Amino acid sequence: MRHATLPFPSRVFRRLTAVMLVAALLPLAAQAAEPPPNIVVLFADDLGYGDLGCYGHPTIRTPHLDRMAAEGMRFTEFYSAAEVCTPSRAALLTGRYPVRSGMCHDRFRVLRRQSLGHLPDSEITLAELLRDRGYATACIGKWHLGNFANEPAGHPLEHGFDVFFGLPHSNDMDPAPAAPKGAPGRPDQDPAWWNAPLYRGTELIERPADQTAITRRTIDEAVAFIEGHADQPFFLYVPFSFPHVPLFASAEFRGRSPRGLYGDVVEELDAGVGRILDLLRARDLAGRTLVVFTSDNGPWLTMNEQGGSAGLLREGKGSTWEGGMRVPAIAWRPGHVPAGSVHRGVATALDLFPTAARLAGAVVPADRPIDGIDLSGALASNEAAAREAFFYYRGATLFAARRGRFKAHFLTQGAYGDPQPKRHDPPLLFDLQSDPAERFDVAAAHPAELAALVAAARSHEASFTPAPSQLVATVDEPTALAPPARAAPAAP
Repeated sequence: MRHATLPFPSRVFRRLTAVMLVAALLPLAAQAAEPPPNIVVLFADDLGYGDLGCYGHPTIRTPHLDRMAAEGMRFTEFYSAAEVCTPSRAALLTGRYPVRSGMCHDRFRVLRRQSLGHLPDSEITLAELLRDRGYATACIGKWHLGNFANEPAGHPLEHGFDVFFGLPHSNDMDPAPAAPKGAPGRPDQDPAWWNAPLYRGTELIERPADQTAITRRTIDEAVAFIEGHADQPFFLYVPFSFPHVPLFASAEFRGRSPRGLYGDVVEELDAGVGRILDLLRARDLAGRTLVVFTSDNGPWLTMNEQGGSAGLLREGKGSTWEGGMRVPAIAWRPGHVPAGSVHRGVATALDLFPTAARLAGAVVPADRPIDGIDLSGALASNEAAAREAFFYYRGATLFAARRGRFKAHFLTQGAYGDPQPKRHDPPLLFDLQSDPAERFDVAAAHPAELAALVAAARSHEASFTPAPSQLVATVDEPTALAPPARAAPAAP
């Protein structure tokens, strides 16, 4: 017997189903239509873990970075991927430990003014990955991945950037004959001591560069790039020249900070960050732009008052103790990164490569190991990052490893001045959750954790062959590149 009422509910069901399907697909369609976010990476030079107000510094005033943290996410256990700047920058732009690309060396810690080496052409940079997705790309600031005056293949424009403005290397690497001994760390800086070259694209536009104006001009160029590309996705990489020594601040900021010249320099950087964030807000780009602020390594402690602070952490720049590689990091994207959030898991500069790729809809290269992990989930909802281990290199040698809360030191060496590393057999073990200052060796109490870290380190080293170092050859001695030596971690 046919029921007369059957067709009506059937039609209603079909209509309801169609409505529900459309409702379910609308967010996906909107998401598909939404352009990928802009990516801005602000990379300080030698800024320590304890140098910002939001990380506890009592006298350096950083209201713009503090507001950025209040409106976004502050990381408490974020690491640079190296203890000095050249390998750290290579790692950020490739997502790979620098020993894989040859951008490190045990003796020559960074590329020098006379270096011929550079980031290898075979490496895929974040700029190249994003440019293939239609992003405009710019590097504005200190490059230090190839002195292109010696070897043009080392220029940022050869590695995925459409725009370059800045210095080829650190601001202390081209001293003038007038520079006295110890000039980089002196508080009474004289511009006549330095001959730093400033480039726009491939053109040398100023030498010596006016270093008192470097921060302002860097921000001016960054602002102009954003203004000129507001209608398309862009990747803006701003590797600041400061607070690397020699320190220079503009007349507007010099003498303002209770912390002295170092504080003046950091407070001027903070004001520059504020200009960029204010522009993104004014142009209605804030919710469409992920901004990450961090540092290339820890503070240069041997520069005394002209160097920064690692806060409660041990040691500084040049070492694999926490103060050498744990750095401040803040992520900001209103409406997407939860305001006022604090991420307490291990995150690194290596992670910016796969995270930006994921957000941009780019495919991470499958033909090479990528050491970073995707943090998009952590940024969206502060979820835990799935990291197995993190490895601390000094030059091309593995010194330490971290797994969860525990860190093992196979070798230790002070930042500068110690002639040889000290091997530990058994390795030292620290519980970074209860002892971030690395004061108490707990190896005897946690043999299983130590064994797991030794095994992880051995497996990591056995998984690849280090690339020949790019840091050896110079214009004076164009020697053959040689792979670094290795020393296996000690057994527990």
